[in-house]
Amino acid sequence: MPKPPVEVTDVIRAAGESFFECSQKWFTWLHLKALNAILRCRTAALGGHVDACSKCGHTAISYNSCRNRHCPKCQANARDRWLEARGKELLPIRYVHVVFTLPRQLSPLALQNKREIYALLFRASAETLLQIARDPKRLGAEIGFFSVLHTWNQKLQHHPHVHCVVPAGGLSPDHSRWIDSQQNFFLPVDVLKTVFRGKFVDGLKTLHAEHKIAFHGTLAALQNPKAFAAWLRPLFRSDWVVYAKRPFGGAQHALRYLGQYTHRVAISNHRLVALADGMVTFRWRDSAHKNKKRLMTLPVNEFLRRFLLHVLPPGFVRIRHFGLMAHRRRGASLPLCLQLLAESGRAPAKTGSEEKAAPSPRPLWTCPQCGGPMVLIERLNPRELRLRAPPVFVAQHA
Repeated sequence: MPKPPVEVTDVIRAAGESFFECSQKWFTWLHLKALNAILRCRTAALGGHVDACSKCGHTAISYNSCRNRHCPKCQANARDRWLEARGKELLPIRYVHVVFTLPRQLSPLALQNKREIYALLFRASAETLLQIARDPKRLGAEIGFFSVLHTWNQKLQHHPHVHCVVPAGGLSPDHSRWIDSQQNFFLPVDVLKTVFRGKFVDGLKTLHAEHKIAFHGTLAALQNPKAFAAWLRPLFRSDWVVYAKRPFGGAQHALRYLGQYTHRVAISNHRLVALADGMVTFRWRDSAHKNKKRLMTLPVNEFLRRFLLHVLPPGFVRIRHFGLMAHRRRGASLPLCLQLLAESGRAPAKTGSEEKAAPSPRPLWTCPQCGGPMVLIERLNPRELRLRAPPVFVAQHA
């Protein structure tokens, strides 16, 4: 893929000191850490390595990545490794994509309490899916799935939501058989909306009662329990947004589909179009008009402000597994699911020869000369890279 004409790094440099001066009220060390990592990514400041092609012997020196999860340059390799691991755990059946979105009114509270509100969004959405799926009037099965947190929309505005990718079926309550969902239907969206709203608002009340959420600025008055209860009341007067696609494809289709969501950042470098006169232009997809592609131009400072809205708290896990796919249960539940699917004829049982014939993982970097896999032969620290760099000639004044 060709290098984009503009990168987030260029925008940060263009902003300069003026951005930090006008952002002092909300700018934190987490924002500074993310920006510094993006600026240093794939530069001599982080060191590098020498790689050689295992086929033709071509060598190349590369700079190291920052591996910050907010960096647009660092997500492709992390995504490929994650998908490779998940590919071994996908069931050979159809999958469902369900999205739970928080109302716009909750955005100010979420920005002041990211760890608590985002964790509650994970819990409420997961408990909703597990509860409705267990209901004998619905699917009547125990399910498993994983969820991915996104906090942005196409315009880089704050828009917290979780993408849940769920096998279209589950284990019976006694774990004796596999229960499939209907061909074009998984769970009723109207029921999911109502249950999700109730669980999330109950969770907010609990957090408030336990003094686990903070209120600053215009929200300070909500520290009073009565004021907080009055503020919550309008949330029950509108439908919350829950979106569910019809069951699609099989495991390989799901794997390709997952790559679109798992390791996204707020905006990729390839969506940036231009940077000139203190303004940034980028592409966005207008979902209200059949996903038509449009251009948006923002001042550099406003672009960075929106970009930094999506910096997550340190150590916050943004991909989580639930139900049968939870880490503590996966080792026992996955083999059982595969066995029951094979016994019911929904999935063929794997033989030893088939497992041995599984394709080897694709190399992360291929040779630009012959396409062969590149292998690491030497690591270089920043000082060694400076010594290997070509000399810089400075014009001497007479």
